[in-house]
Amino acid sequence: MTDASPPRSIPDIEADQYEPDVLLEEESFSWYDPQKFYPVRIGEVIHSRYQVLVKLGYGSVSTAWLCRDLSLHRYVTLKVYMVGHRQSQNEVKVLRHLDSVKSDHPGAKLVRRLLDNFELPGQVGLHTCIVHEPLSLSLKDIREMAGGQVPENILKPLVYAMLLALDYLHSVAHVVHTDIQEGNFMLSINDPSILDTLVEEEHQNPSPCKKVDDRIIYSSVEVEMPDDPGQPVVCDFGDAQFGPGPFAVEVMPDLYRAPEIVLGIAWDEKIDIWGFGLMVWDLLEGKHLFTERLPSREGSSMAHLARTISLLGPPPAQLLSNASESGKYFDNDGNLKDRNKMSTVSLDEEEVVLEGDSKSQFLSFIQKMLQWRAQDRPTASELLKHPWLQSS
Repeated sequence: MTDASPPRSIPDIEADQYEPDVLLEEESFSWYDPQKFYPVRIGEVIHSRYQVLVKLGYGSVSTAWLCRDLSLHRYVTLKVYMVGHRQSQNEVKVLRHLDSVKSDHPGAKLVRRLLDNFELPGQVGLHTCIVHEPLSLSLKDIREMAGGQVPENILKPLVYAMLLALDYLHSVAHVVHTDIQEGNFMLSINDPSILDTLVEEEHQNPSPCKKVDDRIIYSSVEVEMPDDPGQPVVCDFGDAQFGPGPFAVEVMPDLYRAPEIVLGIAWDEKIDIWGFGLMVWDLLEGKHLFTERLPSREGSSMAHLARTISLLGPPPAQLLSNASESGKYFDNDGNLKDRNKMSTVSLDEEEVVLEGDSKSQFLSFIQKMLQWRAQDRPTASELLKHPWLQSS
């Protein structure tokens, strides 16, 4: 093993400062507590190995940083969780499970891997840290760069690759991701020199930041579309489950919830297929198929079910008979209690981007995934053979 390289010197260039009353990035979450978020500093060496160079992003319970691995002389991404969040240990557990699965399945390389993990002492406890290979843009970034909608000819190969990743997770690793959405697929990096450029530009012209007492809140850098974009890689396993199932914990973001999650039915990997269908719709159409979020979970669920009925027709009686929550939303005859939320709308009317055969094939693809009963949804492997993906 080669000797560790010394830390880089960071240019002493003053960044523009935000006013103290501006809530910056992770500060904007209502649950933000500065004691529970680790005060990462640009230039510091964490775990005696990873020198922090650039802030890449933030989430509801973590921040992400581009670092230089001083031992192996490479760039890595460091994810630093807030103290004590359940997702941190769960993600490590799932990533270790994925490491234990040896397979030559083509989807295996499209799943983000664990390079290292450790705990970092903070003000009020330990911060779980996860090290990954760096990735570039998320599919959400790509959609926004494309003007809000990903063109069909660009989307199809991305969808094909993502289904390979899901097929590997479901059929080989027996992992249910549970949080399929456009922010959790990111492109691999074919040309590492883009990271050199990113670091150099940020250090010469640092993004605005905010100083609060003894900590600095940094702005995340904006990553540009690489000339040679890589394959989509599925990320973020904080809510994932693995094993034989079925499972009963409440998962999925509100607008992507499968019927079995709303109705209180034990679930399996087919919730990922439902979520995948909604994500693909978002990417092509540039809008959510389900949009209503109300202050109460129950109110949101009623609106969600009303929209599902409008798009798919009424739920099968057998499904409701197996649902622990059906009495909240349906009467004894299987009718939705709040009929005021019902509307007459079809997927065909909602789809406004495509025409002709492309439209009919795309709608067929989406309709196969958006089924009331999990067993009626195809597997990821079956979806790979769908005519919409096979057509040019």
